[in-house]
Amino acid sequence: MYKVNIKKAEERIGIVFDNKDLLETALTHSSYANQFKNVEYNERLEFLGDAVLQLSITQYLYNHYKDKSEGELTRNRSLIVCENSLLEVSKKLGFGELIRLSKGEELTGGRERTSIQADSVEAVIAAIYLDKGIKVANDFILDKFSEIIEKALNNMIVLDFKTKLQEILQKNGEVEIEYELVKFEGPPHRRKFYTNVLVDGNIKGQGEGYSKKEAEQNAAKNALIAINEYHE
Repeated sequence: MYKVNIKKAEERIGIVFDNKDLLETALTHSSYANQFKNVEYNERLEFLGDAVLQLSITQYLYNHYKDKSEGELTRNRSLIVCENSLLEVSKKLGFGELIRLSKGEELTGGRERTSIQADSVEAVIAAIYLDKGIKVANDFILDKFSEIIEKALNNMIVLDFKTKLQEILQKNGEVEIEYELVKFEGPPHRRKFYTNVLVDGNIKGQGEGYSKKEAEQNAAKNALIAINEYHE
């Protein structure tokens, strides 16, 4: 067994916790708890953190964008509160290296897995809320998601890269777009897929992911980057 590096986690989050155990639980994946019994893991905190995040972003949009309709607010919130945004925050804070994982999960790339990193951010939000209250949690959210909020409100976030690629390539006429599964590797419960996107038979992008859908989206995203139609 090993401990989460609490000092490093607090430095990156910018908050010193009174209850250190909350932060350790927030950065503990279920695979670690399965390997070492009687260890708390972050799924319940993730559930709470999702609600706190939703409320914080909803209230911010409601208060600051009075000219937007309910539909516009809902769309913007869905762009901000999503797995890709949570992954972006996790990478910014370096949570991937801090999360406690089982040996098996770590060996199969768990530290880079989108869902694990995204869940850790929600769990940390819940830990902040429980330890410091809603105001500190809200301040943390608005600080760490500020760039994402700005991009969402300026229509700079694309979640469906396949649709975006199709729209751009077919605006001047029909072209054939095909996604080709090149290979997959790893055990059935942790399979990784590699995909090419072909345009009129020519490879325009390559992607990988832990599902066919994720691999195809990443291939489309890389094709958009290649034709200078997407910028991080």
